Amino acid sequence: MPSIGRTTMWKLLKEIGFKYEKREGRPIYYMDETWVVVITGASSGLGEALAHEFYKQGCQIVLCARRRQELERVRADMLHSDCAVQTHPPIIMPLDLSDINSLPGHVNKIISITGQIDILVNNGGISHRGTVLSTSIDVDVQIMQVNYFGSAALTKGGQIVLISSIQGLVALPERSAYSASKHALQAFGDSLRAEVASDNIFVTVVSPGYIKTELSLNALTSSGSIYGQMDSSTESGYSPDIVAEKIVRAVVEKKKEIIICTILPKLAIFLRKYIPSLYFFVMVRRAKQSSLK
Repeated sequence: MPSIGRTTMWKLLKEIGFKYEKREGRPIYYMDETWVVVITGASSGLGEALAHEFYKQGCQIVLCARRRQELERVRADMLHSDCAVQTHPPIIMPLDLSDINSLPGHVNKIISITGQIDILVNNGGISHRGTVLSTSIDVDVQIMQVNYFGSAALTKGGQIVLISSIQGLVALPERSAYSASKHALQAFGDSLRAEVASDNIFVTVVSPGYIKTELSLNALTSSGSIYGQMDSSTESGYSPDIVAEKIVRAVVEKKKEIIICTILPKLAIFLRKYIPSLYFFVMVRRAKQSSLK
């Protein structure tokens, strides 16, 4: 391949997020063991993995989610895990992100217990399966309430981590409510980052691709019922532990944003930005194929 060809190809690969890195063993983090880390959606999946990842670095963890029983399970698992550093017993704080008016009270309660919040990880959320025309507006409101307004209500201090999605960058058919909520979270994070920079507060927006969690199982259909199916793309997604490790590193390094996905979603982001007509064509084909199922 001529030199110009290699150069052009390398620029293209870097543009869509390709990078080569040699990894030996697990990464080393340099974290303050006095940090108080609050994590929503900590009862399963990525939130649970993040709790373990921060916990083994010695941080004080506050586990937040609706299901107290699952939070108790996560807490027990953490207490029985092997850690190389001194740890603090995790704190459980049951809360419902859809109950917006109650969230400031939960924040005040956490601060009364821990004295501070150093890192807030807004991870809790629900997904969606249904077309725009068939989806009840109540479903749109519920998903926006949990995924966007819940995070906005909690975001009042500390280093902020917003768990968005690739679908907050490129929308997919039959994911309108979920994609819209994640687009909103992206914009919220960008505005917030600029506003709090002078106060030395850092905002990290995380856009992961498919992760092997229960997200699709718990997704809402157009009528508001539970989808209850494990999508093949979710089934073959990243391990939550791998994603959690990358997120914690990004937090420690105070990165403004991080995209965690395979090459295909990165290509979609590139097409949406630079060749939108091709992206639109691909999405129309995807929607037609989905409607035939």
